[in-house]
Amino acid sequence: MAGSDSMSSAGNLPVEQTSFVGRRREIGDIKRLLRHNRLVTVTGGPGVGKTRLAQRAAGQLRRRFTDGVRLVELAALADGRFLARAIGDAVGMPGESRTAAPEALAWFLADKNLLLILDNCEHLVDLCACLATDLLRAAPQVRILATSRQALRVTGEWLVELAPLPVPQEEQPPAHDDAVRLFAERAAIALPGFAITDDNRTKVAGICRRLDGIPLAIELAAVRVRAMPVEAILTRLEEHSLEVLGAGAQVAMPRLQTLRAAIDWSFHLCSAPEQRLWARASVFSGGFDLDDAEQVCSGAGIESMDVFALVDGLLDKSVLTRTTSEGVSRYRMLEAIREYGAQHLARSGEATAVRTRHRDHFAEVARQAEHQFLSPGEVEGFDLLQRDYANVRAALEFCLSEPGQADSGLRIAGSLRHYWTMSVRHREGRYWLDRALTLNPEPSPARAKALWIDGWTALLLAEWDAGLSRIDQCLTLAEHLDDEPARAHTVMLRGIHAFFCDDLHCAVTFFEDALARLRALDDRADVWMTLRYLTYATALLGDADRSLAFGEQSLEVAETAAAPLTRARSLGLYGIAQWLIGDRERAIELVRERLRVSPYIDGWGIAHCLEVLAWDAGERDPERAARLLGCAHAIWRFTAAPLTQRHLAAGHRLCEQRARAALGDETFGKAFEEGTRLPIDQAVTYALADPR
Repeated sequence: MAGSDSMSSAGNLPVEQTSFVGRRREIGDIKRLLRHNRLVTVTGGPGVGKTRLAQRAAGQLRRRFTDGVRLVELAALADGRFLARAIGDAVGMPGESRTAAPEALAWFLADKNLLLILDNCEHLVDLCACLATDLLRAAPQVRILATSRQALRVTGEWLVELAPLPVPQEEQPPAHDDAVRLFAERAAIALPGFAITDDNRTKVAGICRRLDGIPLAIELAAVRVRAMPVEAILTRLEEHSLEVLGAGAQVAMPRLQTLRAAIDWSFHLCSAPEQRLWARASVFSGGFDLDDAEQVCSGAGIESMDVFALVDGLLDKSVLTRTTSEGVSRYRMLEAIREYGAQHLARSGEATAVRTRHRDHFAEVARQAEHQFLSPGEVEGFDLLQRDYANVRAALEFCLSEPGQADSGLRIAGSLRHYWTMSVRHREGRYWLDRALTLNPEPSPARAKALWIDGWTALLLAEWDAGLSRIDQCLTLAEHLDDEPARAHTVMLRGIHAFFCDDLHCAVTFFEDALARLRALDDRADVWMTLRYLTYATALLGDADRSLAFGEQSLEVAETAAAPLTRARSLGLYGIAQWLIGDRERAIELVRERLRVSPYIDGWGIAHCLEVLAWDAGERDPERAARLLGCAHAIWRFTAAPLTQRHLAAGHRLCEQRARAALGDETFGKAFEEGTRLPIDQAVTYALADPR
């Protein structure tokens, strides 16, 4: 199912796109150290191959970790506030906890047996060090393999200092050293048929010596065999001046000078349009596709129709790397190359203009995803936003830190509410909304929208005072602006607050008022949302007829819109309502269908469905019931606000009591614990495999 990022035993290591050369001793060192130690950090300069080495060694250790190997790519993470969330996403933690994110992550990993790769820690080194210490203390079977330009400097850390590849010494006959072999293999990709011969061996060895054996520099040089013979490559390298790199700290780091010289040489061998694209593409965070490049990088010297050829040219020159998933190609730069491009962009005077185009493009991605909600394309919109979320974050940060851009930040934040809800990022949503609201105090419909969304997320986090404050502010502003959509949403939020506080009669009154207002505005998305709450609230009040009517209307709205994810969410809640009013067969049919048609998005809804399936299993298979309760508990623990669980409390208690009585505390506890260990995809598979 698209949109899933659940944890599986296989892990999430990327497929290697090119051959891996050398490093047998270093791989052996990493594997040996990880067998006996819990934190190993691979250090070394940029371009030396830390990431590839860590992934290669981890791949060979995969079978030793029952919960897999999980890669956390940190290069695109600019804000350390989201470090724990980034790790949580990588390991399949379902949502965010109401507790502090590092504490929740430690709790989630406490019983996991996995290897965690923290890649590119250098810009977050202190935060990575603190979090690694906490995780290792809380999770005895977790091991961490970090890559960084500097050590984390925490107790128990073992270092593998990665040097460049060995190169042939000038006074020795050229041999098949790893650096030479790397050049040969990459050159053969660029120019099929290329091989090391007696005629070119000495020159290739000279290239590798000139580049100090730095893998990235060698790869950049190797692709040049398509345009010139190795003799010419060596001559160009020997003639290339290092003065363009400046002095200062770099003088004390000759290998860094060498890498930057190689990158600089590669840059100057690019055409002027390729250079512009390289610099402009450095604004992307976490990768981009061809459409992104056309929208952000074209203009002022680059025609949109030429972007494909320029991207292809940079790909051929190893400036860009490409991955393909489900038929979609995405491009990215290694961090050293991206940093170089960013420096050129800053010197070009184009940085603000390019970042503004980047902001506008990903604002449109967020806006389209919002409008795709309750439509046939809503899953695709969610998946696109999921893939580009690092870029959306970068756009938000630009808006909220660059003078004169705050209004755009408010609008982007306001368009992300469905994504934040379905991906359970309520706490992060509040972070961006609060910043945007602080910077935009002027009355506007965009501020009114952000106020009620912020109030909504606060209620979902059980932050009652903050939620009510935002509702009041929104209502005052709505009256000032005569903003009927904002008025309608404040009424809906009053109903949500009453619902969560168990004042169900009051909640229904508010919801019915909001429903009439939203229908008059033709706001189908929030008509659907209000119908869901009415389905649930009237079921809890025992009003079966009205609950069934509201549930059917909710389902009809989703089916009329041909919206697959919204329909799935309607099925789940409608099924729970059916259980509460006594139609258990229909309830089980609905919740199972919900899990089949859209299993992994909306963890909160999944937890509800697993609860009901546990209750159903309770009378005939108590061990299964206990395991399903554990599955649900693992998700409840990490969905920001398991508030509606209070409305399920009676069924939960009865199911647990019966299962404990039938199994005994020890067997119940073991089965429950097994359920908590299942990743969300495996929990859904287990639930759907019910022999019933």
